[in-house]
Amino acid sequence: MLETLFQLAIFISKTFVIIAAVLIVFGGIIALATKGKEKSESKLVVKKLNKRYDNMKDVLRQAVMSKKEYKKATKAKKKKAEKKHKLYVLDFEGDIKASDVGNLQNTVTALLTLATPEDEVVLRLESAGGVMHGYGLAASQLARFREKNIPLTVCVDKIAASGGYMMACVANKVIAAPFAIIGSIGVIAQLPNFHRLLKDNHVDWEQITAGQYKRTLTMLGENTREGRHKFQEEINEAHDLFKEFISSMRPQTDLDKVATGEHWFARKAFELNLVDTLSTSDDYLLKACNECDLFHVKYKKKPSLMEKLSKGAHTIIEKGFISLLTAERRNTYL
Repeated sequence: MLETLFQLAIFISKTFVIIAAVLIVFGGIIALATKGKEKSESKLVVKKLNKRYDNMKDVLRQAVMSKKEYKKATKAKKKKAEKKHKLYVLDFEGDIKASDVGNLQNTVTALLTLATPEDEVVLRLESAGGVMHGYGLAASQLARFREKNIPLTVCVDKIAASGGYMMACVANKVIAAPFAIIGSIGVIAQLPNFHRLLKDNHVDWEQITAGQYKRTLTMLGENTREGRHKFQEEINEAHDLFKEFISSMRPQTDLDKVATGEHWFARKAFELNLVDTLSTSDDYLLKACNECDLFHVKYKKKPSLMEKLSKGAHTIIEKGFISLLTAERRNTYL
């Protein structure tokens, strides 16, 4: 019975892969046929968040207040003075490539045409980090607010680690939920090496380069002590740049204590001066709602047909592998 289930899972996985391949091929054909015709639409979407909070409050008032109390509260709300300051809310959900950096770049550019030092920008950030050049660019985009003296607040509800913290440290104020993961100020690079496997199977690997350090470590060739030493130098250089950047943005932080590659929950990170306040983004925005106008700003790019099909194919393949793993590890839970 177990063997039958396992074979069924393999069959389902293969089916998913075949369907995904067909989608990719079909999408390629359509893309070639419509080349030059399909235009990717991008737009800036702005929503006023005060209305959302007011609606929530109004629903509760109607439910718990008497008619007289509700009428009085509604009348008092109408008499409130007009808010002068503006608070712009942005979101960044980072992956290993910092893929959303393009949208962030366009959003920052748009805001800089209007925002003033009397306003505030709040970035709700969630990222476990990734490639240094991607997160370096994202951090540089946020630094544009500081250059224009526009207050920037970063709120972290779950995680801002490694490249994520590189972005967070740019803020004038870093707010984190008590159990958010903060830190990981370090650099890592790792790769497998199949040289011995190829050698045992009498497979030669040829690599031709120009320049002594064009390639330091390789997955298929034999790595040398000199190559490892050079690669370590490059990792150390990247770490030094990371530390220098944090030091320039948060001079109150003791790098000797925090730049070890470790990460901490926000309660400890607060003691280490990695964050300034322990709170959730919801509490911060709810309080700000009474003092200023809140606008959620997001730059959205319409995905092309190929991007949609590629995403669909990736989902199908992922589900296929999940079904296979489920059959193999039926009693294993994360």
